[in-house]
Amino acid sequence: MPTIYDVAREAGVSAATVSRVLNGARTVDPAMVARVLTAVRELGYRPNAVARNLRRNRTTLWAVIISDIGNPFFTATVRGIEDVAQQAGYSVVLCNSDEDPAKEETYVAAALSEQMAGVIIASAGSVKAARSLLDSPIPVVAIDRELPRGTVDTVVVDNEAGARTATEHLVAAGYRWIACITGPEGVSTADLRLRGYAAALPGEPVVVRTDFREQGGYRAMSSLLASSERPDAVFVANNLMTVGALRCLADHRVDVPREMGLVGFDEIPWADLVRPSLTTVTQPTYELGRMAARL
Repeated sequence: MPTIYDVAREAGVSAATVSRVLNGARTVDPAMVARVLTAVRELGYRPNAVARNLRRNRTTLWAVIISDIGNPFFTATVRGIEDVAQQAGYSVVLCNSDEDPAKEETYVAAALSEQMAGVIIASAGSVKAARSLLDSPIPVVAIDRELPRGTVDTVVVDNEAGARTATEHLVAAGYRWIACITGPEGVSTADLRLRGYAAALPGEPVVVRTDFREQGGYRAMSSLLASSERPDAVFVANNLMTVGALRCLADHRVDVPREMGLVGFDEIPWADLVRPSLTTVTQPTYELGRMAARL
């Protein structure tokens, strides 16, 4: 492998000059910069990242900790993060907490021990992980969900208003016994969307809490169908649970929307293929990721 001294010899400059060019110093003559970069390219030189990180006392990596890699919401979000990171000279390490607070704590501990340049996190609800991040000098941005018991830069939509609008849509369509399937207590998106649903409801709330997964949505809808006072419509607080709820209705041959109204939250890629098309509250997922990365 070529060394910094090989590059210096090829470019006709000192090794110190090569080092200054590679570290982005603005005091180097532009002609020298051009010669160094040409030599780097021709020789295929790669700086020693470990040594450089030791000098800087940090890496050029961001940890992006998301709660469910299988959720299409996060696909576009991470793409927005990565596009901004690459333009700024950073690389992204993607970590999937799998909606598991213990796994989230493991990833946060790894990000801190590896001295990541920054952390973007969609929290699975771990207070311990949030406290560790807040006590560290590493820049942190929360996305989609607020950090429990902590205050950091946070990129979210107005979840309460979105859920209220979704429920009002069902009320306007003539449904009267509207239930809500939402996520675990203590997760901001679950709690805020439940609050928005309750604010728009003309009657008593009917709430089923489950995980944010497809199977959780299926189980929740099954329990509602088995209820003695079965609702005539349901607001479902995320996309994967909406898929599970819709699958359950199909398995029980319940016609949507004639027998059961359904509105989801978050974009579902095939929502417009259902006839009639499935109503959802969409979020600007890519822009959410870009904003988090810029912060």
